[in-house]
Amino acid sequence: MIEEHNIIETINMIKLHNLDIRTVTLALSLRDCISEDVDRVCENIYKKITTYAKNLVSYADELADDYSIPIINKRVSVTPISIIGESCKNPDYVKIAKTLDEAAREVGVNFVGGFSALVEKGFTRGDELLIESIPEALATTERICSSVNVASSKSGINMDAVLKMAHTIKEAAVLTKDRDSIGAAKLVVFCNVPGDNPFMAGAFCGVGEPECALNVGVSGPGVVRAAIEALPEGSNMSELANKIKQTAYKITSTGELIGRKLSKRLNIPFGVIDLSLAPTPAVGDSVAGIFQAMGLEHAGAHGTTAALAMLNDAVKKGGIMASSHVGGLSGAFIPVSEDAGMIEAAQNGYLKFDKLEAMTSVCSVGLDMIAIPGDTSESTIAGIIADEMAIGMINKKTTAVRIIPAAGKKVGDSVSYGGLLGEAPIMEISNLSSVNFVQRGGRIPAPIHSLNN
Repeated sequence: MIEEHNIIETINMIKLHNLDIRTVTLALSLRDCISEDVDRVCENIYKKITTYAKNLVSYADELADDYSIPIINKRVSVTPISIIGESCKNPDYVKIAKTLDEAAREVGVNFVGGFSALVEKGFTRGDELLIESIPEALATTERICSSVNVASSKSGINMDAVLKMAHTIKEAAVLTKDRDSIGAAKLVVFCNVPGDNPFMAGAFCGVGEPECALNVGVSGPGVVRAAIEALPEGSNMSELANKIKQTAYKITSTGELIGRKLSKRLNIPFGVIDLSLAPTPAVGDSVAGIFQAMGLEHAGAHGTTAALAMLNDAVKKGGIMASSHVGGLSGAFIPVSEDAGMIEAAQNGYLKFDKLEAMTSVCSVGLDMIAIPGDTSESTIAGIIADEMAIGMINKKTTAVRIIPAAGKKVGDSVSYGGLLGEAPIMEISNLSSVNFVQRGGRIPAPIHSLNN
């Protein structure tokens, strides 16, 4: 029996606390698009995306109206393009990127993820060519997102790839200088990347995934904050964790319902639901706001890492009870530019770069949407990437770096993208040199716990 208070609670989640389905992402294998002729590859890619995703946006919009639950983003993720292009006699990865962009525009999705390579143990010819093409591809398209996995708990850290990605990030930022270096905002470097993540910029269709599937990413930081604030005064940590679990269960149930309904309409399999609390720049839709509801003065106070650890764990425990198909990243995101509370904390100096790095040891992803001075050296960026990859490798978790060396900008300036990408102050980082360390190259060996067969 549906009780009145449950109906009112759900309405309040949507209308007052920014509950939404952050993204529905159609994961699509392009392995059957391979050819020796790059023009044929492009034709195959365009035809497949426009065939499978032609109704994604319209059906999602209809479902949002039927259930009065906003579905914010509709996206497509594809097989890592380094694999698709390397069979061509004359690979042209920028041309493939433009084809993906055209297909995305045709079907109306806001992003296509999968301009990607998996190089944690080394490069193929296609991997190297794709990475070299990333800056131009991101500068000449609107809807393409790129990711490269350079480390894993099984393989260690490919330091040659780390250094190459530092150069790629810098170049992507310079080529899009007129747009606040947005190219770097659509590029992410991973450790332990999942192949079913629905969120950008890291989404792609993993090689072990089916022909197609619908993956769903939920949101709800505002809902969690409101639930915590409604607790009786003096509630202890166990009561706090239980309330977060209960709320995560409700959020996940909503996402599961919408995902399964949409997959049925599209006549494709339901894939996974990603439990991640994905914030936005909207007031009240902030993970940093949850920390304040827990009792911290602001994000960055001592205790922030502990609060984030509890939040992340409780979200997973609650969400896993609502769905048998949880995947992607699942937990809590801490992107600086996409979270109103994190933006405020960074602007006021409450949140420093080192504190953010510490928080990534317990969050869903890593150093996300952080703007740094444009004159930051490639070796320093490589050191930042290496540190974050080490956290993921040792802790057997996904970590990532999406960092923006904003060309022509310095500490005190800011970047602004609008929409979900938001805005961010340029953060100060260490001036100490990493150059002799990162230029050693080679591979940092996997930790001993990788030998667990």
